[in-house]
Amino acid sequence: MVVQVEALSTATRAACPGCGCWSERIHGSYLRCPRDLPAAGKLVVVALRVRRFVCSEDSCPRKTFAEQVPGLTRRFGRRTERLRSALVSVGLALAGRAGARLTDALGASVSRNTLLRLIASLPDPPIAVPRVVGVDEYAQRRGRIYGTVLVDVETRRPIDLLPDREADTLAAWLAERPGVEIVCRDRAPFFAEGATRGAPQALQVADRWHLWHNLGEAAEKCVYRHRGCLRPLPAPPDDEPEEETEPATSSPWPTGHRFAERTRTKHATIHALLAAGHSKRSVARQLGMTLNTILRFSRATTPEEMFTGQWQSRPTRLDAYKPYLDQRWQEGCTNAWKLWEEIKDQGYPRGYSTVRDYVNRTLRGKPQPVGPRPPSARVVTRWILTHPDALPEGDRVQLKAVLANCPELAALTEHVRSFAHMLTQLHGHQLPAWIDTATATPDLPSLRRFAQHLERDLDAVIAGLTQPWNSGVVEGHVNRIKMLKRQMFGRASFELLRKRVLLA
Repeated sequence: MVVQVEALSTATRAACPGCGCWSERIHGSYLRCPRDLPAAGKLVVVALRVRRFVCSEDSCPRKTFAEQVPGLTRRFGRRTERLRSALVSVGLALAGRAGARLTDALGASVSRNTLLRLIASLPDPPIAVPRVVGVDEYAQRRGRIYGTVLVDVETRRPIDLLPDREADTLAAWLAERPGVEIVCRDRAPFFAEGATRGAPQALQVADRWHLWHNLGEAAEKCVYRHRGCLRPLPAPPDDEPEEETEPATSSPWPTGHRFAERTRTKHATIHALLAAGHSKRSVARQLGMTLNTILRFSRATTPEEMFTGQWQSRPTRLDAYKPYLDQRWQEGCTNAWKLWEEIKDQGYPRGYSTVRDYVNRTLRGKPQPVGPRPPSARVVTRWILTHPDALPEGDRVQLKAVLANCPELAALTEHVRSFAHMLTQLHGHQLPAWIDTATATPDLPSLRRFAQHLERDLDAVIAGLTQPWNSGVVEGHVNRIKMLKRQMFGRASFELLRKRVLLA
């Protein structure tokens, strides 16, 4: 059912859209039927009587023009402005397919392409020159295509999206806006170069979250380097002599290997049939084997004698790393993927499956040291990065025991906490002294490299540890861009994504 509303304009004159001159001469009229917002789930159509006026300006190329009702119609519009605004809001919030499903439920059905065209036709919002601008990257296609998002840190609103993260693009954007006074960014070199070239008058501020995150990564590498100190010291041996145990004879075939178990089964079956009085030819017929195979099994007193040395003693590229894997297994690392990543960093050229098979066949059967499992490097790093007053009592006791066993980790904790004090209290003037102290620690190479990298961007880092500005609001908009991209399944063009980010 359709609800039709008849309307008629009562204006006595209209302005020409070409020259702007007002005219009162009526040329004729016609009927327009734009759709309006639905009422009670029913389609509403406005039957509007529109007049055509004659332009009184001789130089105007338009001889006649149709009047427009402000707030209701526009040229060539098939919908009222109210319905158009509602569809634009749905398109900005949900994009194409999801927005089309919602309009169908609301009784104002349009296609997904119509919603996208409405979004693309919107003008860019007017942008005032920001005083404090935040810069960060976002992924249009992760690992391949990246763009740049710019945010007004004071108003917390996105200003613009750039199609790439090149220094030239950022420098050109900043050069067109000389009023920028502060640029909040991470320590990426292309952002630093673009801000320096495009806004040399602006103060560059390094983001504090990225500084703390990078320090956490360096601290975890240091803790992992001293992971042997995480296990508590073994208890002293008793005075009573221990009974000597005879070393167990190890089979050259690993337990659980399918070829080894199959060979043991065949050997036991053949010798059992021979012991029962069957001839070798009879055993061969019963088991479906050749006579030569039965003869070889009958001559072997143990199944290990059947080993020819061609499949087990063959050297592999993993042999050079097996002592390290055995050591790490005894230290408590039972994750095959983690072990593979460790030896891969040491130069192991093969894949994960070989390490997994070695762990499952060989290491799983070996006993581990008796006692509580030591904390992982990541857990200890979390303890170090957490404020001492915020640590639970149990974690505080374990951290104290770890630091007592390793003076290097105790020194690392002091460096981290002094940096945290600078970061939270905005004492950036103490950074050069902290860098000198951290660089002079030979036993903590990851921390030393982190301090040396800070010197490459020292002015921005000092400003980040002194000024109240940071890029937290920019990170929030990066997450919002990720959400918008998921809504559009990653198929949105740059222009459509830019419209939704700036206008929603």
